[in-house]
Amino acid sequence: MLDDLATVIFSSGSTGEPKGVMLSHYNIGSNIEQLEQIFGLNRTDGFVGVLPFFHSFGFTGTLCLPAMLGVRVAYHPNPLDAKAIGPLVSQHALTFLLATPTFLQLYMRGCTPEEFGSLRVVATAAEKLPERLANAFEEKFGLRPLEGYGCTECSPTVSVNTHDFRSVGFRQIGAKRGKIGHPLPGISVRIVDPQTFAPESRAGVPPARAGVSPAVMPSESSPERTRDAFPTLPVGQPGLLLVRGPNIMQGYLGRPDKTAEVLRDGWYVTGDIAAIDEDGFLQITDRLSRFSKIGGEMVPHIKIEEKLHELAGASEQTFVVAGVPDEKKGERLVVLHKLSPEQLQPCLEKLAQCDLPNLWKPRPDQFFHIDALPYLGTGKLDLRKVREIAAARSAEH
Repeated sequence: MLDDLATVIFSSGSTGEPKGVMLSHYNIGSNIEQLEQIFGLNRTDGFVGVLPFFHSFGFTGTLCLPAMLGVRVAYHPNPLDAKAIGPLVSQHALTFLLATPTFLQLYMRGCTPEEFGSLRVVATAAEKLPERLANAFEEKFGLRPLEGYGCTECSPTVSVNTHDFRSVGFRQIGAKRGKIGHPLPGISVRIVDPQTFAPESRAGVPPARAGVSPAVMPSESSPERTRDAFPTLPVGQPGLLLVRGPNIMQGYLGRPDKTAEVLRDGWYVTGDIAAIDEDGFLQITDRLSRFSKIGGEMVPHIKIEEKLHELAGASEQTFVVAGVPDEKKGERLVVLHKLSPEQLQPCLEKLAQCDLPNLWKPRPDQFFHIDALPYLGTGKLDLRKVREIAAARSAEH
């Protein structure tokens, strides 16, 4: 049966304990059909199969999708082996590369533009795609990565950027820089207040429409809209992202308590802070788990990391910010980095003069060098390990 359990995939555990996500045949099959509608795959297409199957991105995107749709795929067991992946793409004239931003950094160093000449789509997910990395990849390969967004609980894809559609006298924008695209067909999203799950009252500002495929957008007078418990915040206003659709998981294995926390009235609570623009494009601005509460104010780690990379002119992940306990202010910011002292000093000088709020600026004595940032096998930063290292190094100082 379609609703029978197909697999249990454990979440990456990058920010907390891994949980067994129960996905049905219907969950996975619907997500594959949604992706096929977006990209219009054909018999000439071929996928680069390098993502691990224990992660939902690889399981759905490079194992189940090629099998279900009958498209070619060529596998290599190690996504870090750029010297082998370049020739693999070229030899089999592969057209689709699904990867994390971390893996793209490796391919920029180890693959040539000629080897990637057959690719027509490079799509990234699992982590935020930094603008600096997208620009550098496009400059080398002549192909801009398309950022998408998903989570294991959504089988996993929720939204993705695509190529523009052009015709005589017509252009439909498929992608925007810094955005994670439109929701896939059949998926509804809501942006709500993280505390109350309701839009803030703003006089004169009407609620925004959800970012939903027009085919599934309920009418204003439909029963579905009438009973909707979570109307969305106004256009452009960040809030907690909720998702609903046929790809939403059945629940967590053996954890009804955790399931009840994230599945509310049919909506999945992602834990991500997002905004939707006037064209229906989504943008992830932060994660609830990546804030520090300092002196009563919520300070976002990701925005600080982006500024540090900008000041250092770094195209690869060089800094990561964590919060550690502080007796006076509740928490303080710690930065792990890969720069030499000579490279770090001008960055610190620029940080002191930049336009970040003073509360967002880590103290110079809270920057600690490490040889390599910790990553999980999925290619995502191991944020739990980051916090452990940050706490240990800060305590030693």
